[in-house]
Amino acid sequence: MTQASLILLRGRIYTSADGQAVEALAVRGDRVLLAGTNDDAGALAGPETETVDLDGRTVLPGLTDAHLHLQAYARHLGHIDCETSDLQECLERVRASAQRAAPDEWILGHGWNHNVWGAYGSAAALDAVTGGRPTYLTAKSLHCAWANSAALAAAGVESSTADPPGGRIERDAGGRPTGILFENATHLVSRCIPPPTSAQVTESIAAALESLVRLGLTCVHDFDGAACLRALQLLRDDGRLSLRVVKHIQSDQLEAALDLGLRTGFGDDWLRIGHLKLFADGALGPRTAWMLAPYDGEPDNVGMGQTSKAELVSLGRRAIPAGLALAVHAIGDRANREVLDAFELLQDLEAAGPLPRAPHRIEHVQLIHPSDMPRLARLGVVASMQPIHAPSDMLMADRYWGQRVRSAYAWRSLAAAGATLAFGSDAPVESPNPFWGLHAAVTRRRHDGSPGPDGWIPGERLSLSQALDAYTRGPARAAWPDATRGRLASGCLADLIILDQDPWALDPGDLFGLRPIGTVVGGLFRHREF
Repeated sequence: MTQASLILLRGRIYTSADGQAVEALAVRGDRVLLAGTNDDAGALAGPETETVDLDGRTVLPGLTDAHLHLQAYARHLGHIDCETSDLQECLERVRASAQRAAPDEWILGHGWNHNVWGAYGSAAALDAVTGGRPTYLTAKSLHCAWANSAALAAAGVESSTADPPGGRIERDAGGRPTGILFENATHLVSRCIPPPTSAQVTESIAAALESLVRLGLTCVHDFDGAACLRALQLLRDDGRLSLRVVKHIQSDQLEAALDLGLRTGFGDDWLRIGHLKLFADGALGPRTAWMLAPYDGEPDNVGMGQTSKAELVSLGRRAIPAGLALAVHAIGDRANREVLDAFELLQDLEAAGPLPRAPHRIEHVQLIHPSDMPRLARLGVVASMQPIHAPSDMLMADRYWGQRVRSAYAWRSLAAAGATLAFGSDAPVESPNPFWGLHAAVTRRRHDGSPGPDGWIPGERLSLSQALDAYTRGPARAAWPDATRGRLASGCLADLIILDQDPWALDPGDLFGLRPIGTVVGGLFRHREF
């Protein structure tokens, strides 16, 4: 008789996001053997079976973050937290860090938001607290950066420096750089920062993965570069991957990927190649998201297009026949329309093959014109979205998008139109805690309850089942060619989390406080507190 390696008894085990529960689960190796009764599961016990009495605790399928930046998240865990309520507090944190640093050491931080502060910082303000040490602080959006004079000098950025394609250097009335860099202009300085060693990258990512497992994540879709892929391969070889990773390819690696013959879906159940990542526009925070009409109060600003429809089609005609699916960053309504137009023009490739092993995706879909909503389902394009952005961005969105916000972060409308939703965090832009995202998706409120009991644009709230599906089966549909992920049934991967509280029994406003006390990936406990 087949014997289980792990049996969970006397629990409330939700086998999928639909709220249907069983009381026991048996696992053999890395797969679910049975989901059913205590008696049926207990009959599979053998001398080497680990049997766990859940004592009424709740089990959910493992959660996936369908969009984060793993290396950046790992890096920022050790940097200054610049997400403060005012600019002066941020400067004091920078001062404290600079006082501990060597004279030539780069001071690095992340998370500032000028929309909260009411103004951008300046190079001069950083100069006053950094003692001549080069300083580079990325904005919460990751689409803008703040540098001091030493960092600008190291990069050779001065009054005569031209704006790079797809980027802008903010300048004062005299044409001198202020220290604020937008979009591709951030690379002028960031490329001057001494890179960490391969070993440092690998260890920092290993630590970041451990922190993500403790949050209840059993899989992530990563959008960082080649150094991250190298580190993940080393961790995979050493048996140190604590969760599963879908590794997307950045656009500057397209030639290398084509030369190597890499395809979407190549790899194994632990590390697999994902999509080719492209950018159609910028972000809401610095008002570089590409708009059909100008931002409210900024009649000359429609944002910045990063990749035109013609360029997207050209890149798609090279990538898709080689087996690489596309994942395109699009935030503004113009950007989303351009991307959908490009996907429509690329449909003729679908009959030619060899096709990628996963559907194309749009990353973020933060503002979409109502007439474009049905097009994602019609074209088979996944809406890869981050619900935690909505309560974070709502004041900015109201201010700069005005009445257009009725179709902003439109999860319910997109789902009703038939689109597959795959939810993530965009960490380190936001916290990777999936329960914060779940709370945002169900309530469209901040943790303090604002903007009120009904949430922001309440018609776009999701049910708990819909939101959980977007953290389980949605990401699985977006990345894997089979149905063994995102649910707990015989033959599925044994990836699950254990909670002290049942989310279906909680007030939705309390969902953000959920915390796993156990995480199982591949049939093994990777985190356990009971």
